[in-house]
Amino acid sequence: MGLVERAKMPKPLSHLLNLSRSYSLWVYQWGLACCAIEMMQASMPRYDLERFGFAPRASPRQSDVIIVAGTLCNKMAPAFRKIYDQMPEPRYVISMGSCANCGGPYWDSYSVTKGVDQIVPVDVYVPGCPPRPEALLEGIVLLQERIRNEDMAERWRGEPIVVG
Repeated sequence: MGLVERAKMPKPLSHLLNLSRSYSLWVYQWGLACCAIEMMQASMPRYDLERFGFAPRASPRQSDVIIVAGTLCNKMAPAFRKIYDQMPEPRYVISMGSCANCGGPYWDSYSVTKGVDQIVPVDVYVPGCPPRPEALLEGIVLLQERIRNEDMAERWRGEPIVVG
């Protein structure tokens, strides 16, 4: 039984591990609609996501973060849940754009999911239609701040993390 499972991790070690985890995030990009163009633009040299330690990966099995950008339809929801379940713990979700957040202008359609949070728990919401790349960068910084302030013992006990 390790230090994390016994919840006796020294504070400096916990801080160091959280700091290193926050700057080594691998992202899986799930672009579904027009917000995906803005997500792609954020990875261009002008905005340079990699300076935040945010590297794209081609496989969900190697990713820590998934960015959902665009309209999630009910037909796509089981596939999205399957991708989310394949990601290793700890995993984080960024919902990008009005369509991913709440269904957007298509919220009253029979085929559109009323937000990604209906399928998986979301950590950061990036508003806008479509959101600017700067907004996605701010969402990434907020996610990194959340990871830095996370208590690893709470995560291992299985209790939900509440951000204050």
